[in-house]
Amino acid sequence: MTTRIHHLSCATMRPGAGRIPGMMPRELVAHVLVIEGEDGLTLVDTGFGTADVEQGAKRLGRPFVTLVGAKFNMADTAQHQVRSLGYDTSDVRNIVLTHMDLDHAGGISDFPEAAIHLHTAEHAAATNPTMRERQRYLKAHWAHGPKWVTHDTGGDDWFGFASARAVGEDVALIPLFGHTRGHSGVIVRRPGGGFYLHAGDAYFSTGDKQTPRKCPPGLRAFQQAMQMDHAARVANLARLQQLHAEHSNEVTVFCAHDKTELDGLRSVTD
Repeated sequence: MTTRIHHLSCATMRPGAGRIPGMMPRELVAHVLVIEGEDGLTLVDTGFGTADVEQGAKRLGRPFVTLVGAKFNMADTAQHQVRSLGYDTSDVRNIVLTHMDLDHAGGISDFPEAAIHLHTAEHAAATNPTMRERQRYLKAHWAHGPKWVTHDTGGDDWFGFASARAVGEDVALIPLFGHTRGHSGVIVRRPGGGFYLHAGDAYFSTGDKQTPRKCPPGLRAFQQAMQMDHAARVANLARLQQLHAEHSNEVTVFCAHDKTELDGLRSVTD
């Protein structure tokens, strides 16, 4: 059972386009959840890992680091922040990933004892990528040989989405394909009632979930450049817009990189 939820940023990115007014936010984050439970900690995504911070472009590649304007700080890493909360890395028993892009899965090697949960299709994409996909996945992130736990969504219904339990009764996956082959949202039951939905990169700006949609043109272009399936991404974004419009009193939807969403939720006590 979940007893407390922390909202962290485990990466700081300042893309060059953010200096152009209205083009893109000046700063992007990597929104990570630390979920305290009776059996230890669960993370949702990890941001950059300690080895990413230590090696920077040498590890992640100069094109990626330049494109996103990555700013490497050890204090941002999930490992450092978990310890700041008074826990050890061994207390992290499970990590649930929206997907395995560089800025989402970089920290899994900092928690070698944790089971890594993700959609079956995403595991296949990362471990057996096409030529186009190779740029977004880094095998060094899982060179330690983690315990993979793959999930196929389609069992339980959650507000019209087919879900699959990932960790106990309180953490589940729903398919939000498009950005990557197996991109998923992560549902987290809140201790006081209701749910969080970590939508990963299903959208990039809080205005994306509004109707009509409002998204800076630079982020729109980035979404289109990185997507693996345009039709699926657009269809799932429409479903998120509907969920937000009809059930915002029960479900708080947020994405991985919007700083305003993160800042708003950091003040929430769960």
